[in-house]
Amino acid sequence: MVSDEPLLSDDDDTTVLEARVETGGVRLDKALAEVFPTLSRARLQALLAEGAVTFEGQPVSSGSTKARVGLYAVALPPVAPATPQPEAIPLTVLYEDADLIVIDKPAGMAAHPAPGNETGTLVNALLAHCGDSLSGIGGVARPGIVHRLDKDTSGVMVAAKTDRAHAGLSALFATHDIERTYIALTRGAPSPAKGRIETLIGRSSSDRKKMAVLKSGGRNAITDYAVQQTFGEPARAGGAPLAARVACTLHTGRTHQIRVHLASKGAPILGDPVYGSGSPAGSVRAAVGESGLSRQALHAAVLGFVHPVTGEVLRFETPPPHDMLTLERLLSDL
Repeated sequence: MVSDEPLLSDDDDTTVLEARVETGGVRLDKALAEVFPTLSRARLQALLAEGAVTFEGQPVSSGSTKARVGLYAVALPPVAPATPQPEAIPLTVLYEDADLIVIDKPAGMAAHPAPGNETGTLVNALLAHCGDSLSGIGGVARPGIVHRLDKDTSGVMVAAKTDRAHAGLSALFATHDIERTYIALTRGAPSPAKGRIETLIGRSSSDRKKMAVLKSGGRNAITDYAVQQTFGEPARAGGAPLAARVACTLHTGRTHQIRVHLASKGAPILGDPVYGSGSPAGSVRAAVGESGLSRQALHAAVLGFVHPVTGEVLRFETPPPHDMLTLERLLSDL
């Protein structure tokens, strides 16, 4: 395979790389990675999926197909700004002073910019709302961010507006001196109805995009849980209910901790696209569909802490949003 890689610029700042593949028959993504050495194989796979690769002027989309001899072109989109830009996104502010701000984050909003979520994040909204007062300790891409909620988890979050607040809040999270309770709607219910889950959590060996309970390695993770309500009669005597509302209190803050822990108890969160293995009962599936829930049914309901600057004890509690409340009402009718 011989590379011929002139750089071309379109009027919209898209850069087009061209190269000729001289030997066909191998996987396309592998062949392209050889003739476009500045692009990783993973990056090329993403560009193929986006329709940004052509062969002799015709789009190609699958990296697993065999490469053909001929001219390939890759259109690279403009590089996104390295610094997040302020965006006038409405925020539900629960508390704000000179040092910190507490908000009720909606589901669907990422905490900070990342590949695939460069705009519309909480950081973009905070930059517009707080201006230059946002703490810079979190770095250029994550100013003010002390902790995170998953993009599709709703609920209470705190962000730092000053460096002293950022340092103080970070210390509280590091020592677990933070009250954090989440509400989850689960398939079935964990057993017993109340308990503590303490495991090691780390990257799954079978899927590096997922977290998993590990026998060794990983980091210690502790979740207390309590089943608050069950829905639907068990399919068999002594079996689990069809669904449940579960309150989870975090004592550590590992990535996807509650989602992994509840799934490990055989009660994954309804709507969870990653850890919700297995299908709920038909009546539960119907309730999920009718409710409009399109995410994991998880809400950060309570956040309590001592203000790192004033010493005031603060505690915030919000109800789950409409999709979860609707689903809970529908489940109550089972």
